[in-house]
Amino acid sequence: MSVSPRLPPLFTGERVPNQTDPFDKAVSRAIAGVDSGTIFYSDAVDVLRAALVLAPETSLEEAVQVVYVAQIGLAESLGALAPPEVPVFFQWPDRIKVNGAVCGGVRFAADVSDPSAHPNWLVVGIDVPFLPVGGEPGETPNQTCLHEEGCVEITPMALLESWSKHTLLWLTYFMDSGFERIHNEWRPRCDTLGKMIDLPKPGLFVGLDEKGRMLLRQDVMTETVSLIEFAEHV
Repeated sequence: MSVSPRLPPLFTGERVPNQTDPFDKAVSRAIAGVDSGTIFYSDAVDVLRAALVLAPETSLEEAVQVVYVAQIGLAESLGALAPPEVPVFFQWPDRIKVNGAVCGGVRFAADVSDPSAHPNWLVVGIDVPFLPVGGEPGETPNQTCLHEEGCVEITPMALLESWSKHTLLWLTYFMDSGFERIHNEWRPRCDTLGKMIDLPKPGLFVGLDEKGRMLLRQDVMTETVSLIEFAEHV
Protein backbone atom coordinates (compact mmCIF):
# COMPACT_ATOMS: atom_id res chain seq x y z
CA MET A 1 0.00 0.00 0.00
CA SER A 2 1.39 3.39 -1.01
CA VAL A 3 2.11 5.91 1.74
CA SER A 4 1.39 9.55 0.96
CA PRO A 5 4.20 12.04 1.60
CA ARG A 6 3.87 14.53 4.44
CA LEU A 7 3.92 17.86 2.63
CA PRO A 8 3.80 21.37 4.11
CA PRO A 9 0.32 22.94 4.38
CA LEU A 10 0.51 25.03 1.18
CA PHE A 11 1.34 21.98 -0.96
CA THR A 12 -0.81 19.00 -1.93
CA GLY A 13 0.44 15.75 -3.37
CA GLU A 14 -0.87 13.63 -6.23
CA ARG A 15 0.74 10.28 -6.94
CA VAL A 16 1.12 9.10 -10.54
CA PRO A 17 1.82 5.53 -11.72
CA ASN A 18 5.51 4.66 -11.81
CA GLN A 19 5.45 4.35 -15.61
CA THR A 20 4.13 7.94 -15.88
CA ASP A 21 6.49 10.90 -15.78
CA PRO A 22 5.29 13.24 -13.00
CA PHE A 23 6.70 16.22 -14.89
CA ASP A 24 4.65 15.48 -18.01
CA LYS A 25 1.60 14.86 -15.83
CA ALA A 26 2.12 18.16 -14.03
CA VAL A 27 2.36 20.03 -17.32
CA SER A 28 -0.83 18.46 -18.68
CA ARG A 29 -2.70 19.17 -15.45
CA ALA A 30 -1.35 22.73 -15.32
CA ILE A 31 -2.72 23.33 -18.81
CA ALA A 32 -6.08 22.02 -17.58
CA GLY A 33 -6.00 24.38 -14.59
CA VAL A 34 -4.81 22.37 -11.56
CA ASP A 35 -4.29 24.29 -8.32
CA SER A 36 -0.96 25.98 -7.72
CA GLY A 37 1.04 24.13 -5.08
CA THR A 38 0.20 20.64 -6.37
CA ILE A 39 3.16 18.26 -6.39
CA PHE A 40 2.96 15.27 -8.72
CA TYR A 41 5.23 12.37 -7.77
CA SER A 42 5.85 8.69 -8.26
CA ASP A 43 6.74 6.34 -5.42
CA ALA A 44 9.44 4.43 -7.32
CA VAL A 45 12.29 3.24 -5.12
CA ASP A 46 15.13 3.72 -7.63
CA VAL A 47 14.60 7.39 -8.42
CA LEU A 48 12.81 10.47 -7.11
CA ARG A 49 10.73 12.17 -9.78
CA ALA A 50 8.43 14.97 -8.71
CA ALA A 51 7.05 18.18 -10.19
CA LEU A 52 5.53 21.25 -8.56
CA VAL A 53 2.92 23.42 -10.30
CA LEU A 54 3.08 27.15 -9.60
CA ALA A 55 1.00 30.13 -10.73
CA PRO A 56 3.46 33.03 -10.98
CA GLU A 57 2.32 36.62 -10.62
CA THR A 58 5.36 38.01 -12.42
CA SER A 59 6.92 37.93 -15.86
CA LEU A 60 8.54 34.71 -17.04
CA GLU A 61 11.99 36.26 -16.74
CA GLU A 62 11.48 36.67 -13.02
CA ALA A 63 9.36 33.56 -12.45
CA VAL A 64 11.97 31.23 -13.97
CA GLN A 65 14.33 32.15 -11.13
CA VAL A 66 12.34 29.57 -9.17
CA VAL A 67 14.66 27.01 -10.80
CA TYR A 68 17.39 28.26 -8.46
CA VAL A 69 14.97 27.98 -5.55
CA ALA A 70 14.29 24.34 -6.41
CA GLN A 71 18.03 23.64 -6.64
CA ILE A 72 18.67 25.20 -3.24
CA GLY A 73 15.79 23.22 -1.77
CA LEU A 74 17.28 20.01 -3.15
CA ALA A 75 20.78 20.83 -1.94
CA GLU A 76 19.55 21.66 1.56
CA SER A 77 17.48 18.48 1.66
CA LEU A 78 20.47 16.36 0.71
CA GLY A 79 22.57 18.27 3.19
CA ALA A 80 20.09 17.42 5.93
CA LEU A 81 19.64 13.75 5.00
CA ALA A 82 22.98 12.65 3.56
CA PRO A 83 26.14 11.89 5.54
CA PRO A 84 27.92 15.15 6.46
CA GLU A 85 30.95 14.39 4.29
CA VAL A 86 28.88 14.30 1.07
CA PRO A 87 29.28 17.62 -0.81
CA VAL A 88 26.40 18.92 -2.95
CA PHE A 89 26.98 21.51 -5.66
CA PHE A 90 25.27 22.97 -8.75
CA GLN A 91 26.13 22.99 -12.43
CA TRP A 92 24.40 25.72 -14.42
CA PRO A 93 21.69 25.73 -15.58
CA ASP A 94 19.91 22.90 -13.82
CA ARG A 95 22.16 20.03 -12.62
CA ILE A 96 22.83 18.80 -9.10
CA LYS A 97 26.29 17.38 -8.37
CA VAL A 98 27.12 15.00 -5.52
CA ASN A 99 30.80 14.34 -4.81
CA GLY A 100 31.69 16.09 -8.05
CA ALA A 101 29.46 14.01 -10.36
CA VAL A 102 26.05 14.86 -11.78
CA CYS A 103 23.25 13.31 -9.73
CA GLY A 104 20.03 14.46 -11.36
CA GLY A 105 18.71 17.97 -11.52
CA VAL A 106 15.81 20.29 -12.17
CA ARG A 107 13.42 20.56 -15.12
CA PHE A 108 11.01 23.38 -15.83
CA ALA A 109 8.32 24.48 -18.24
CA ALA A 110 5.87 27.33 -18.72
CA ASP A 111 3.07 28.19 -21.11
CA VAL A 112 4.94 31.21 -22.53
CA SER A 113 8.44 31.76 -23.87
CA ASP A 114 8.59 35.56 -24.08
CA PRO A 115 10.61 36.78 -21.07
CA SER A 116 8.25 39.75 -20.57
CA ALA A 117 5.06 37.67 -20.77
CA HIS A 118 3.23 36.55 -17.64
CA PRO A 119 2.84 32.76 -17.52
CA ASN A 120 -0.40 31.21 -16.35
CA TRP A 121 1.61 28.35 -14.91
CA LEU A 122 5.15 27.23 -14.27
CA VAL A 123 6.15 23.63 -13.57
CA VAL A 124 9.41 22.85 -11.78
CA GLY A 125 10.44 19.21 -11.57
CA ILE A 126 13.27 17.29 -9.90
CA ASP A 127 14.86 14.04 -10.95
CA VAL A 128 17.31 12.35 -8.57
CA PRO A 129 18.60 8.80 -9.19
CA PHE A 130 18.97 6.56 -6.16
CA LEU A 131 20.27 3.47 -7.99
CA PRO A 132 22.56 3.17 -11.03
CA VAL A 133 20.84 3.47 -14.39
CA GLY A 134 22.34 0.61 -16.43
CA GLY A 135 26.00 -0.27 -16.81
CA GLU A 136 28.56 -0.97 -14.13
CA PRO A 137 29.63 1.48 -11.42
CA GLY A 138 32.47 3.63 -12.69
CA GLU A 139 31.53 3.37 -16.37
CA THR A 140 30.22 6.94 -16.34
CA PRO A 141 32.48 8.79 -13.85
CA ASN A 142 30.74 12.12 -14.49
CA GLN A 143 27.36 10.72 -13.40
CA THR A 144 26.38 9.12 -10.13
CA CYS A 145 23.45 8.14 -7.94
CA LEU A 146 22.80 8.57 -4.24
CA HIS A 147 23.50 4.97 -3.27
CA GLU A 148 26.92 5.08 -4.94
CA GLU A 149 27.74 8.14 -2.81
CA GLY A 150 26.92 6.51 0.51
CA CYS A 151 23.36 7.83 0.84
CA VAL A 152 21.85 4.36 1.23
CA GLU A 153 19.58 5.28 4.14
CA ILE A 154 17.75 8.04 2.26
CA THR A 155 14.46 7.08 0.62
CA PRO A 156 12.84 8.90 -2.30
CA MET A 157 9.81 9.69 -0.12
CA ALA A 158 11.96 11.20 2.62
CA LEU A 159 13.80 13.34 0.06
CA LEU A 160 10.50 14.47 -1.48
CA GLU A 161 9.16 15.52 1.91
CA SER A 162 12.34 17.38 2.76
CA TRP A 163 12.55 19.03 -0.67
CA SER A 164 8.97 20.28 -0.43
CA LYS A 165 9.65 21.90 2.95
CA HIS A 166 12.96 23.51 2.00
CA THR A 167 11.61 24.66 -1.35
CA LEU A 168 8.57 26.26 0.26
CA LEU A 169 10.83 28.07 2.71
CA TRP A 170 13.01 29.46 -0.08
CA LEU A 171 9.97 30.31 -2.19
CA THR A 172 8.84 32.46 0.72
CA TYR A 173 12.23 34.17 0.85
CA PHE A 174 12.09 34.68 -2.91
CA MET A 175 8.63 36.26 -2.82
CA ASP A 176 9.54 38.45 0.16
CA SER A 177 13.06 39.53 -0.79
CA GLY A 178 13.47 38.92 -4.50
CA PHE A 179 16.35 37.24 -6.30
CA GLU A 180 19.27 38.72 -4.34
CA ARG A 181 18.94 36.40 -1.37
CA ILE A 182 18.48 33.40 -3.68
CA HIS A 183 21.56 34.44 -5.65
CA ASN A 184 23.65 34.79 -2.50
CA GLU A 185 22.69 31.28 -1.41
CA TRP A 186 23.10 29.70 -4.84
CA ARG A 187 26.43 31.23 -5.84
CA PRO A 188 28.75 29.46 -3.33
CA ARG A 189 27.24 26.09 -4.31
CA CYS A 190 28.06 26.43 -8.01
CA ASP A 191 31.40 24.70 -8.60
CA THR A 192 31.82 25.95 -12.18
CA LEU A 193 31.59 29.63 -11.27
CA GLY A 194 34.69 31.50 -12.34
CA LYS A 195 35.85 28.61 -14.55
CA MET A 196 36.06 27.90 -18.25
CA ILE A 197 33.11 25.80 -19.38
CA ASP A 198 32.02 24.08 -22.58
CA LEU A 199 28.26 24.01 -22.01
CA PRO A 200 25.90 25.60 -22.86
CA LYS A 201 28.70 27.18 -24.93
CA PRO A 202 32.44 27.70 -24.43
CA GLY A 203 33.56 30.61 -22.30
CA LEU A 204 34.37 31.85 -18.81
CA PHE A 205 31.40 31.55 -16.44
CA VAL A 206 31.62 34.96 -14.76
CA GLY A 207 28.43 34.67 -12.69
CA LEU A 208 24.75 35.58 -12.76
CA ASP A 209 23.24 38.99 -13.36
CA GLU A 210 20.39 40.50 -11.34
CA LYS A 211 17.85 38.64 -13.51
CA GLY A 212 19.45 35.24 -12.96
CA ARG A 213 20.99 35.07 -16.43
CA MET A 214 24.40 33.49 -16.94
CA LEU A 215 27.21 35.93 -17.67
CA LEU A 216 29.54 34.21 -20.13
CA ARG A 217 32.79 35.86 -21.23
CA GLN A 218 34.25 34.99 -24.61
CA ASP A 219 37.49 36.86 -25.30
CA VAL A 220 36.62 40.52 -24.62
CA MET A 221 32.87 40.10 -25.00
CA THR A 222 30.43 39.10 -22.24
CA GLU A 223 27.01 37.78 -23.19
CA THR A 224 23.99 36.68 -21.17
CA VAL A 225 22.32 33.28 -21.40
CA SER A 226 18.83 32.93 -19.95
CA LEU A 227 17.39 29.94 -18.14
CA ILE A 228 14.38 30.32 -20.42
CA GLU A 229 16.40 28.78 -23.24
CA PHE A 230 16.39 25.48 -21.33
CA ALA A 231 12.68 25.30 -20.57
CA GLU A 232 10.58 22.41 -21.89
CA HIS A 233 7.12 22.32 -23.48
CA VAL A 234 7.08 26.00 -24.50
